[in-house]
Amino acid sequence: MASIAKRSLAASGLFEAEVLTGLLLWRWEHPLKDDVEFRGVLLESAAEVLRRAAAGEQFLESVPALEMNLISAIWYVEWSSIQSPGEDQDGSRAEWLELLRRSLPSCFCAQEELPPG
Repeated sequence: MASIAKRSLAASGLFEAEVLTGLLLWRWEHPLKDDVEFRGVLLESAAEVLRRAAAGEQFLESVPALEMNLISAIWYVEWSSIQSPGEDQDGSRAEWLELLRRSLPSCFCAQEELPPG
């Protein structure tokens, strides 16, 4: 069976991945949620993270490379982008990252840490 990273990568090109990206931004009120170009770049960059994770590259300490999923990849891309000076002057993007991670903790841990069932 393919790894979570490979399955997530395969799904990243589907329309549903675009919808999920938009919903993540909208539901948790990302400050750039209405920027269509931002959403597209975010999803494309997340697909690249998944491609590299599927090849074994580690991005998040808490998520094994082969268990990287689309949501954690989107989170990682946004986290990486605000590491540049001036990208999040008011802290709203960092707040979105924290809120998303707290709201969906199962996307940010190893599968073995999830409860059975």
